[in-house]
Amino acid sequence: MADITRNHRPTVWLPIPAEDVGGLPEDLEYRFWDGAEEFPGDPADAAFYVVPYMKGAEVAGRPLPRMSGVRVVQTLSAGVDHVTPFLPGLPAGVRLCNARGVHEASTAELAVALTLAALRGIPRFVRGQDAEEWHDGFYPALADKQVLIVGYGSIGAAIENRLTPFECHVTRVARLARRSPHGPVHALGDLPGLLPQADVVILSTPLTPGTRHLADARFLAGMKDGALLVNVARGPVVDTGALLAELEAGRLQAALDVTDPEPLPQGHPLWHAPGLLLSPHVGGSTSAFLPRAKRLLRDQLNRFAAGQDLANVVTTT
Repeated sequence: MADITRNHRPTVWLPIPAEDVGGLPEDLEYRFWDGAEEFPGDPADAAFYVVPYMKGAEVAGRPLPRMSGVRVVQTLSAGVDHVTPFLPGLPAGVRLCNARGVHEASTAELAVALTLAALRGIPRFVRGQDAEEWHDGFYPALADKQVLIVGYGSIGAAIENRLTPFECHVTRVARLARRSPHGPVHALGDLPGLLPQADVVILSTPLTPGTRHLADARFLAGMKDGALLVNVARGPVVDTGALLAELEAGRLQAALDVTDPEPLPQGHPLWHAPGLLLSPHVGGSTSAFLPRAKRLLRDQLNRFAAGQDLANVVTTT
C-alpha cells in the first residue's frame, strides 16, 4: 500500500514523461528516467520503478542496488529475465510486475508473419527480386499444418487466435498441463511425444532457468525433417550451436526474432545460415506498444496510489 501523506509523496521513476502518459494520480511524485547516465534523483527515494524499455539488463539494473525504498518494479516487457538477477539485492516485499496485455497482439502478429514468410518462401522472393530472378513453383502452405505452441501463456493464446483463420491444427504446451478455452494444454514433459508430429514449432515461453536451452540438440532432433522452428520468446531458449548444426545440415528451417547472442554481431554464422529468416527482436516494438504501455502505467499507478492490488505481479521478493 502506498504511504501517501500531505508531507511526502511516493516517488515514481518513469521512462515516459508523466505528462505524456496522462491520467496519473496527483498524489505521487514523478521523475523521468529512460536510462540516461545521470539519475533524475536519489534512487533510494524511488517507491515505484518503471524499467526503461529495450535498454538491456545493464541499464535496467543500474539503479536497483540503490533503491532501498522501492516497493514496485514494473517492466514494460512481457519477459522479466533482464531484471530478475537484481531481485536478491532488493528489500523484502518488492513486487515485480510485467507488461502482460501490452505485447500480445504485436508479438502474435510477428509470430504468424514469420511463419507465413518462412513457409511461403518470401525471403527467396525478395532476393529474387533484387537479382531479377523469377522463383515460381510450389511452396508449403500453413493450411493443414500441425503447429505446436511451446509457452502457452497470454502471448501463446494470442498466437493461436491469429492462427485460427489459417486452418491449421494447434497443439499447446505450457509448464504445467491444464485446460484452456481452446482445448487441452500439455505439460513440457509431453514434448518428446509431440515434437515429431509438428510441422511448425513456435516458442513463446519466458526465459527462466528451466527454459534456457529448452530447444537443445535433443529437442531439435525430435522435430520432423523439414519442420520450421519459430522463436519469438528469448534467444537463449534455443541452443544456438545445436540449431546451427540442424540448419547447416538442411534438416530444419527456422525463423528467429530473437537470438543468442543479441544483438547478433557481424560475422556470426547465423547471418548466413541456410533456411533461416531473421528479424531484429521487434516482436513488441510496434505502433501498438506506446498506447498500451501508457494504459498499463495509468492503471498500475492508480492502483498503487489507492492501495489496491496490482496487476501482473510475477513475484514478490
